[in-house]
Amino acid sequence: MNLALFDLDNTLLTSDSDFEWSQFLIEKQILDRKAYESRNLEFYEQYKAGTLDIHKFLDFQLQPLSRYSRIQLDDWHNEFMAKKIMPLIAPGAYKLINKHMLGGDLCIIITATNRFVTEPIAKKLGINNLIATEPDQENGEFNGQVLGIPCFREGKISRLEGWLDEHNLTWLSFLESWFYSDSLNDIPLLNKVTNPVAVDPDSTLKKYAKKNNWPIISLR
Repeated sequence: MNLALFDLDNTLLTSDSDFEWSQFLIEKQILDRKAYESRNLEFYEQYKAGTLDIHKFLDFQLQPLSRYSRIQLDDWHNEFMAKKIMPLIAPGAYKLINKHMLGGDLCIIITATNRFVTEPIAKKLGINNLIATEPDQENGEFNGQVLGIPCFREGKISRLEGWLDEHNLTWLSFLESWFYSDSLNDIPLLNKVTNPVAVDPDSTLKKYAKKNNWPIISLR
């Protein structure tokens, strides 16, 4: 058996679902534009530069979830999927995913974005296995806190290895492994797989990929 890992934002999607979710709430006037838009842009630039403090960002990103019922959030997310996410699915995403599925590979989306935002996206892409940052809940409602290790940078490795252990698997269970990502933040996990692939990479990852003779592809 082989393992195929897919980053989500700016890889299978042509934008960042975390960023787009906040912008969606701002556009609907659920979040105050003056208070949130500049901070959302600032965090996004930090992410792209590799300087993001994930805990500060998660405090910013998860707190709004705690202010509304899960029923209301799910209703907004349905609209978000239709208006924002569907147009952002990269043209080559389904073909790449299907290639690995037809080959019998274990396919997993692994993303720093929280599960509330990403689980419906993963299902739309046809991938049932999702490793994401987990928003904490109390009685089925979000409390604004993160549960466990954020699925970010080296945290992706910890979360993946924990997931494999829960499913009685290890790295040695796979003949080959792939990870597809656009981001310099994923270099730690890219270095763990047998087949790292840079997908529409940022400038730092592009240089790193060229230096290490990794394939560079585009899904756009």
